[in-house]
Amino acid sequence: MRMVLQFSACLALGVFIALLILLGLMFSKAFGAIDGLLLTGKPLASLGLTLLPDSFWNALTGVRGAAQNGAVQSFLQFCAALGQLALLLGAGLFRWCCWR
Repeated sequence: MRMVLQFSACLALGVFIALLILLGLMFSKAFGAIDGLLLTGKPLASLGLTLLPDSFWNALTGVRGAAQNGAVQSFLQFCAALGQLALLLGAGLFRWCCWR
């Protein structure tokens, strides 16, 4: 149970750092890097949109044909990319802090 709590704390810190990185990229006007970050979330987002049924996406978003909606796809790509970055940072922090 202790390791789950430690990993959760590291993941929360990873989310915070990922958001700070995103803010730093936005303030430095590095939109090419942000586009590159969004490209990393595209495969996971498209996989989620194709594997999960349309009724799930309709209930979640309230939009008919949500799997084909560009705004839903873009937001899901953003969330997947940010989540991947946060998980990578959180796993690195967990390894650095807790596995001594």
